[in-house]
Amino acid sequence: MRETRTMPVPDGLDGMRVDAGLARLLGLSRTAVVALTEDGSVQIDGVAAGKSDRLTAGAWLEVIFPEPKRELTVEATPVEGMNILYADDDIVAVDKPIGVAAHSGVGWTGPTVVGGLAAMGYRISTSGAHERQGIVHRLDVGTSGVMVVAQSEHAYTMLKRAFKERTVDKQYHALVQGHPDPSSGTIDAPIGRARGNAWKFAVTGDGRPSVTHYDTIEAFQAASLLDVHLETGRTHQIRVHFSAVRHPCAGDLTYGADPTLAKRLGLERQWLHARQLGFHHPADGRWLEITSEYPADLAGALDVLRNA
Repeated sequence: MRETRTMPVPDGLDGMRVDAGLARLLGLSRTAVVALTEDGSVQIDGVAAGKSDRLTAGAWLEVIFPEPKRELTVEATPVEGMNILYADDDIVAVDKPIGVAAHSGVGWTGPTVVGGLAAMGYRISTSGAHERQGIVHRLDVGTSGVMVVAQSEHAYTMLKRAFKERTVDKQYHALVQGHPDPSSGTIDAPIGRARGNAWKFAVTGDGRPSVTHYDTIEAFQAASLLDVHLETGRTHQIRVHFSAVRHPCAGDLTYGADPTLAKRLGLERQWLHARQLGFHHPADGRWLEITSEYPADLAGALDVLRNA
C-alpha cells in the first residue's frame, strides 16, 4: 500500500520551488522529491506539480510515496551479445543488445546491463538506487546500441550532471516509415503518459518539453533512414515523436507501425539504434565519441530495402 500525505502548504514555504520546499518539509533529498514529481506523485490543488513550480502558502498539497522497495541483489549474469566498446577506471561503455534492460526493476526478470557487467568482473559505482547503481542513462529493452555506465563515484556524479545539463551528444539512427517532410528538421512537442495506458507515452498538452532533431541519411521507397539527435531524453521520445508526425519507426507496432512492412523487413522490434554517444570524460575532460554498429536484424532490414 502506497502512503499518501495531504496537508496545506506552510506559510514558511511560500514562493519556494517544489523540490526545495518539499525536501525541507518532508525530510527527503531533493533528488527523491524530483523523482516523485516526475512520477506525477506530487499534486498541488489537484494538479500534478513539476520540480520547479512554486509553492503557495495554504494550497492543498498531496504527496504519494512509492511502495517500500525490497532490497534487490544484483546478480552476476552473463548477457549474450553484450560487448564492451570502451572501458577504463571511471567508465565502461557497452553495446547493449535487444531484450536487455539497463537494470532490474518491478516486472523485469530478464537480463540486465548491470548484471552482465558484474559477470564480466566490472566494479560499478555504488551511487544511485541499489538495483541501478552506476546507471546514468537508459535504453529501452527493445532498443540496441551504445550505453555508458559509471565505475567510479566521481564519474557517476559528473555523467549524471552532463546528461541533466544536456551536454552529452546522443545520436540515434532510426528507420521510419515513409518520408518525413522536411527531410531535415526538428520535432518540438511535449510528451506525457498516454491516457489509459501505463506503459505507453504520447504527445500531450501537459507533457514534459521534448525536442528531437533529425536528418535524412538515406531514402527508400517505403521508408527513410534518419540520423536523430536528442535535445531532451524522455522515455520513448523518438518513437513517440515520429509516430505523432505519422512516420513511426519501422517495426514499432506499439506506436502504429505497419505490421506488413515489419514482416517484410524481418523486424520483431522497432528499428531504432543508439548509434553514438559523445561526452567529456569525467576524469580528464577529453571529448569521447563511442560508436555502435548495427546489429544483424537492423542491418538485414536495410539490405531488404536496398535490394528491393
